[in-house]
Amino acid sequence: MESFGSGVFGRRLRGWVPGVVRRGGPGGGRGTVALVCGADDGAAAEEALRVVGAYADRLRGCRITVLVLTDDAGDLPTRLGAIEAGLPPEVAVHLMPGPPSRLPVALRAAGAAGAPVLSYLAAEGAVDPVALSAAAAGRPAEALLLAGANVALRPALADAGFPLSTEVELTDIGRRVGFGTGSDRSLEAVKEELWAAGQRLVDPYGMPLSPAPEVDPAPLARALLAELTRNGPRTVTELRRYAVTATAYRAVDALRALTALLDAGRVSRAPEQGRLGGDVLLTSVPSAA
Repeated sequence: MESFGSGVFGRRLRGWVPGVVRRGGPGGGRGTVALVCGADDGAAAEEALRVVGAYADRLRGCRITVLVLTDDAGDLPTRLGAIEAGLPPEVAVHLMPGPPSRLPVALRAAGAAGAPVLSYLAAEGAVDPVALSAAAAGRPAEALLLAGANVALRPALADAGFPLSTEVELTDIGRRVGFGTGSDRSLEAVKEELWAAGQRLVDPYGMPLSPAPEVDPAPLARALLAELTRNGPRTVTELRRYAVTATAYRAVDALRALTALLDAGRVSRAPEQGRLGGDVLLTSVPSAA
């Protein structure tokens, strides 16, 4: 689990740091990476330092703080110190003791207010709601969660204030991963990163789903058709978002599934011709049976 969490978080961080570097206006050029984990999940903190350090030549005029909050540091000070020694002065590292509920205090002490915050919150059971609410206070905020397999993460992310969220059950390791953000682009990128990690997921009907460049679109097609039947016509953009947020599938899988539904005559589109773009409106067609 440690290698999975650090790998996915590292990939998200590689997409996040350049945005901080480019960011203008109030809070421009600064951001905080917050990790709440124990010594047994310290690989995520080590990976965070390595990823930020890889951008050393692009950080002039920026300030990135890596905050690690843990109530079981173990050998983390030694492990992180060895990496910190090679970081540029634009990167500050703070290893702070305490439970997840101290994240609001830790973020204030790190000067995170008003700037982007990317968080990694790992827990054996449920994620601490106080920590999650603190993670949502970034401007903007994104958070990657790892929790027990039976923990519902999307409602927790919504309650914390994240406008967009997704969660996926990992069948092989008995855990659940969630992501909260305000950006469709970030959401789609994380879903791609989860698939790239190679872990088997769970499809909308509880069956194992093995990530592949192209998968059978039928289960997702049934889920999208059910969504159209329940809630009426939806645009392609709305259905892509539904697939990414409410199922284990990616946006590209949604387009394949919608194309299959159109070819089978199960949905109609307006306009009838042209590219299957984001503003095309799709409507379910009642079965002839």
